[in-house]
Amino acid sequence: MADGVRSPLVRWLREVWEIRLYRYLALLVTAAVLTGLVFAVRAVTDEDRSCAPGVARPVGSDECVGVATGAYDFGHAQLQSAVRAIDRENDRLKAGGYVTVALMLPYTASTPSTLSDIQHEVQGAYLAQWQANHTSNGQAPAIRLVLANPGATSDHWETMVDQLERMAKGADRLRAVAGVGQSTDNNKKAVAELTRRGIPVVGASITADDLANGQNGKDPFPGLARVSPTNTDEARALASFAKVDADRALLVYDKPGDPYTRTLQTSFAALLKGSPYEPQPFTPPADRTQEGTTANTFRQITHLVCDTSAETDTILFAGRHTQLRQFVNALGTRGCQNRKFTVLTGDEGSYLSGDKKLDRTALTHNLSVRYTSLAHPDAWVNAPVTLPGGSAADAKVLTDLLARSAREPVGPIGDIALEDGQLIIGFDAMTLAVHGIREATPDGATVPPLADVGLQWPQVKGSLRVSGASGWICLDVHGNPYDKAVPIVELHADGGSRFVRIAWPEGKPPAKECLPPS
Repeated sequence: MADGVRSPLVRWLREVWEIRLYRYLALLVTAAVLTGLVFAVRAVTDEDRSCAPGVARPVGSDECVGVATGAYDFGHAQLQSAVRAIDRENDRLKAGGYVTVALMLPYTASTPSTLSDIQHEVQGAYLAQWQANHTSNGQAPAIRLVLANPGATSDHWETMVDQLERMAKGADRLRAVAGVGQSTDNNKKAVAELTRRGIPVVGASITADDLANGQNGKDPFPGLARVSPTNTDEARALASFAKVDADRALLVYDKPGDPYTRTLQTSFAALLKGSPYEPQPFTPPADRTQEGTTANTFRQITHLVCDTSAETDTILFAGRHTQLRQFVNALGTRGCQNRKFTVLTGDEGSYLSGDKKLDRTALTHNLSVRYTSLAHPDAWVNAPVTLPGGSAADAKVLTDLLARSAREPVGPIGDIALEDGQLIIGFDAMTLAVHGIREATPDGATVPPLADVGLQWPQVKGSLRVSGASGWICLDVHGNPYDKAVPIVELHADGGSRFVRIAWPEGKPPAKECLPPS
């Protein structure tokens, strides 16, 4: 009886206990699941996106962008030797005795021609660093070189600029940015922001007129210097060499264009005032390294070229190198093979010297392609000793370094190629940056004030000019080179290119004083 009385109570207590136990277990399981979710979210949001010291992948991107402060080659084996040489040189510098220069280029680019240019410009910048640190009689400060990547198309320029500003204010003592890359809208924004923040910039291969100071009397990029002529100066040099006749010439141009192509178009259009032919536009992809469908347009334009009068023999091309290659290939199959044509274009033509997609048989069909190069290894080889504007002796400074670059202590720096001019112009840009830094360094000091470096550019003239391997660098008060030597180069059907002649924006070399007129 007693057991029967207790059984319902016992069962009730047991049920209550089990219900509570299940609830506690459910709460524990829920808490565990939530905790797991929290850690999973943290694992995703706190994912290590670093690539190397100073370089990381922004959220939503697989590109490694930022400023590499170690031996990082951005995944490109062809950069390894030069990057390691830079790292060795940086490692030997004594703390407190150096300043930093960043070489800004699109290191995560993927097109072979662009990567080739990057490799050569890095090699040139390194050789200038080595020369500055080892052959300048101990001048201070020593130079540390780092690689700044805004992305393949400079989409991440803001991330890079923020990092460079921190380096300028901190222990890195960044005092200049060299290189820049192509004259694109993103690079224009990057240069504008760098100079707005007081960081001097030395452009190597930028040539767009609207990525320069002094246009319409304004200086939108305070502290910017350049070693390459503007598109206008290149066009003037090309015109003085080729004796362009507007009645016998046609303009083909990129629409809507970018800073390089737009200003080249404007410069070429000025040469063709009075031409009987309407300029012919083409519209490439936004990323002008891509093929797109532009080849179809060029096939149509070749028909119009053949429709011109028999006297027409010159085509001025305002476009990037991928589209130039497509256009040349199209001209190789044009209907009027019996007529001779010369294509004249800007320095983007240098990319074609090593472009494997170029149909070189086109150059055997009464077609020649000539372009303004930023530099060429043969430009000063046979130049008269008395010719102002540059010299074989100045160019030999670089070639002597190159002869030593295959092994330590200078090298190795990888395979060398000079025809595209990028190694030479990279060397000169870095040399100008070093010049500005050391001229701004007060006596007895080892580090110049950041604000003083960019103030040196207007004085780079006369006896204070930089005698570059590409020619004299005499800057006007806006930081632009005055009457800079412009090599005219012709593509060869057998491969590579051939130096034709030096041309000058002013129609003749500068005076030996190299002082720009007012």
